[in-house]
Amino acid sequence: MKKLIIYSLVIFLVSVGLLHSRSYIDSSQSGNNNTLTIFNWGEYISPELIKKFEDETGISVIYETFDSNEALLTKLKSESTSYDIVVPSDYMIKKMIDADMLKKLDKSKIEGFENLDERLVNQSFDYNNVYSVPYFWGTLGIVYNSNLVDEDMTFEKWDDLWDSRLKNEILLIDGAREMLGIALQSEGKSVNETNEVDLRLAERKLELLGSNIKAINSDEKIMLMSNNEAKVAVAFSGDANEMISNNEDLVYRVPKDGSNIWFDNMVIPKVSKNEEAAYKFINFMLRPENAAINAEYIGYSTPVKTALELLPEEIVSDEQFYPKEDIMKRLEVYQTQTQKIVQLQNDLFLEFKINSNRN
Repeated sequence: MKKLIIYSLVIFLVSVGLLHSRSYIDSSQSGNNNTLTIFNWGEYISPELIKKFEDETGISVIYETFDSNEALLTKLKSESTSYDIVVPSDYMIKKMIDADMLKKLDKSKIEGFENLDERLVNQSFDYNNVYSVPYFWGTLGIVYNSNLVDEDMTFEKWDDLWDSRLKNEILLIDGAREMLGIALQSEGKSVNETNEVDLRLAERKLELLGSNIKAINSDEKIMLMSNNEAKVAVAFSGDANEMISNNEDLVYRVPKDGSNIWFDNMVIPKVSKNEEAAYKFINFMLRPENAAINAEYIGYSTPVKTALELLPEEIVSDEQFYPKEDIMKRLEVYQTQTQKIVQLQNDLFLEFKINSNRN
């Protein structure tokens, strides 16, 4: 009888423990535990800022990471975690808006929006910033090794990639939109061109680049350029910054023809359970001193113009990452296009890659 009582007591205590654990998990997910759950790209915030935010607000931060916009979308659709702040890229923000996955921002709760560079708000993927606030921005351009290319090669235009002296020396991005956009802009067209004839002509021009191609890849280009194993690469400014930090002989150039400008913005998904903490974090990141700390740590371009006064002069005067106005005016955000056009672009890019492998 005593054993039965003991067993019953043990079962009761275990049950209470499980209920307490479940209650804790539920309260954490609902925001009642004073937590902020952030979903961001890997190593995309200064650890100093997370600690500073926690110390200032008393809010505990749960920080999770993703490695692609598509992985982010899949995780959010599963609704397995109640993320309060998410940092998707421009085109994914538009997809999430169309899918009704984001909360509209209450601008009355946002402090510091006026600190943002007016050129970097009100973009086509989120007019009037109804759903998003800029976090970082950058460009697409050309990285070259100043010690390995001829002195007269400065890559001020996309057509310089077709120079015969670069045979088997260029690393390209494995992306249809990016590469077709380069060919289009080299001919004075928009990266958002949808005319089928122009798109096919762009593919034909890419084929003429075939003999200069060393590889079409993604992450590998950072290592190859850092180790002097290639002379030139088409890269986004974030990757270019990492390459340059590894190899002082590298230079990043945004061609005068124009290029793509990209954005990673903060949004509040509808699965958020702690909206109040989300607004506190947005306001925290819009403060100039915090934006400056983040920009210096990550190495990307900050959209908070008042933060530029707090950054070292060698950073803010670097036209590689803060282009002059004449270049800024030629930068284009990728517009959302119909599935028919997207399929055509993918087919043309695949055709280009197949023909490149034959050369």
